[in-house]
Amino acid sequence: MIESNAGAGYQNNVKTWIILGIVGIICGVFSGLFGIGGGTIIVPALVALGFSQRHAVATSLAAIVPTSIGGVASYAAGGDVDWIAAALLASSMIIGSQLGSWLLSKLSELFLRWMYAAFLVFVVITQIIFTPSRDQSIHLSALSVVGILALGIVIGMLSGLLGIGGGAIAVPSLSLFFGASDLIARGTSLLAMFPSAIAGTIANWKRSLVHLAQALTIGIVAAVCTPLGNMLANAVSPRMGANLFALYLAVLLIRCVYTALQITPCAKQFMRKKSIKAHDK
Repeated sequence: MIESNAGAGYQNNVKTWIILGIVGIICGVFSGLFGIGGGTIIVPALVALGFSQRHAVATSLAAIVPTSIGGVASYAAGGDVDWIAAALLASSMIIGSQLGSWLLSKLSELFLRWMYAAFLVFVVITQIIFTPSRDQSIHLSALSVVGILALGIVIGMLSGLLGIGGGAIAVPSLSLFFGASDLIARGTSLLAMFPSAIAGTIANWKRSLVHLAQALTIGIVAAVCTPLGNMLANAVSPRMGANLFALYLAVLLIRCVYTALQITPCAKQFMRKKSIKAHDK
């Protein structure tokens, strides 16, 4: 069952559906180019259209299912998916998401926001200084299997804690720590996200949080557009791809820091005083 009330400000008109299609195009290109699910694009767009945060997150997760199928198909066609590594990553992500959900009630939102911001700083720096090879692949050994399982738990925990997708973490980690080429890291990341997206969507569906028509509109358009992103990923050099991904993550970092500052007590006091002084003038 789908809950009809997406949010107080949501308007079901032609303009809204056009915007949803445009979001799908952007999401599909970015998914194919960077190996991400697109939640960082879809959720803010749905909130801007009037969805509540809960409905936006749930609908975004449903849209990621067809998006990831399109992305995986594009990368698999070029042999750029490590199926075993993706299975290991996906299985441990499910465990990590449960741990994240448990920790969510134990840790403050302020700590979580700044922790994510600090992690994004680290990833942006690694993308700038580290250039992945296009010829390397993941060589599985006892140590690398344990490492991939540990990575999946970390990604799942952050997903459960912050409601983020795993692409921004999985893609650079697979290249940096496990020797995957930039293309294999993206294709493997997209495949690993698929099971958790389905599981989360089923759970959200039972809670009547998924708006299927909107999710399918974004997801199907995105799935059609992911091959374009994949073509761009193959066309640019690994160095250029890393630079573009760092730029994308930097935009996420700015938004994350802004959100964290809004709930940081000393920053809130400073902004309030600044607002009062501006009003007095």
